[in-house]
Amino acid sequence: MKRKICVVITARPSYSRIKSVLRAIKKHPDLELQLVVSGSALLERYGNVVEIMRTEGFEPDAVVYMLVEGENLVTSAKSTGMGIIELATVFNKLKPDAVLSVADRYETIATAITGAYLNIPVVHVQGGEVTGSIDEKVRHAVTKLSDLHFVSSQAAAKRVERMGERTETIFVTGCPSVDLAAEVIQKNERPVFEEIDGIDSALTQKTPYLVVLHHPVTYEWESAGEQMWELLTLISGLNMPTFWFWPNIDAGAESSVKAIHRFRKRDTLKNIHYVLNLMPERFLMLIKNSACLVGNSSVGIRESAYLGVPVVNIGSRQRGRDRGPNVIDVPHDVERIILAIKQQIMHGPYSLSSLYGEGNAGKKIADLLATVELTSQKLITY
Repeated sequence: MKRKICVVITARPSYSRIKSVLRAIKKHPDLELQLVVSGSALLERYGNVVEIMRTEGFEPDAVVYMLVEGENLVTSAKSTGMGIIELATVFNKLKPDAVLSVADRYETIATAITGAYLNIPVVHVQGGEVTGSIDEKVRHAVTKLSDLHFVSSQAAAKRVERMGERTETIFVTGCPSVDLAAEVIQKNERPVFEEIDGIDSALTQKTPYLVVLHHPVTYEWESAGEQMWELLTLISGLNMPTFWFWPNIDAGAESSVKAIHRFRKRDTLKNIHYVLNLMPERFLMLIKNSACLVGNSSVGIRESAYLGVPVVNIGSRQRGRDRGPNVIDVPHDVERIILAIKQQIMHGPYSLSSLYGEGNAGKKIADLLATVELTSQKLITY
């Protein structure tokens, strides 16, 4: 009998991070994929990820509406609670053999809590890493709620083991999102700019261009709008073609988006094209061919290391995460950000790094899900 693996996609980045795993589970003869889509992945204003998934052949078995409007600390906590309530009903109906949860968002911990209390084995992808913000607490809490750990690196595996997890439950698979980066390199195609839907007119000058992905930091959420405004002012002053992606739906997102709208009303810039979302491969293709990636997204740390893309990482959101030589870290300081961007543009592409995997994580994870012991019983071990 096939093992039923329930994968929960909760946000825009989650699909890119786990797409290769979805494909591998769907293809595996001993596994049955159950797909649950929830959170911001269902919202039009964040790119309506669920529709992209459907066009790529992934039809959800269930959708879960769990977000409380407001994008602040209180609504994040309430959304987590709503997620637990709704996912309990879904898991009870689907009766999976295991639930797979990705990374470190508040929707992720809702998945792990629900699975744990329903005695369903919880599988965690991308545990054991170190960053700033609330993600740090959530990630390690999910590790303790999980029964199997598919980590991206040996360093992450060591951290999970030191948290009291049994070595036989920890597997170094690499990061699934690197699988897509490997495919982009192999295809060696350039993005078709006319196919990139967004806000404001399409860029007239195409290259060289920047990509900006800047998200709110939960510990600094009250400053998110100000930080976004400063970055908009800075990028507009550089006058380079720029693809600017919408921020994640974290505490501070509302003020970040308001800053973008205010800036657009004040000065409609011909050099900035605002993008809600792209299909994962097109997204990575756009990054691969850019002169520099600017902001604080984990894409700058993970996939960009494998792609060899110059990155300027701003602020504390990725603090402590293992990074390759392609990253320059700077605080929220206008002069230092400008200097770092110019330095990275002059440097050009970096050598490819396999810090987060070799590009075969999806198959590794599917094979393990089909063969390893699935249990919801665990004891802390040293």
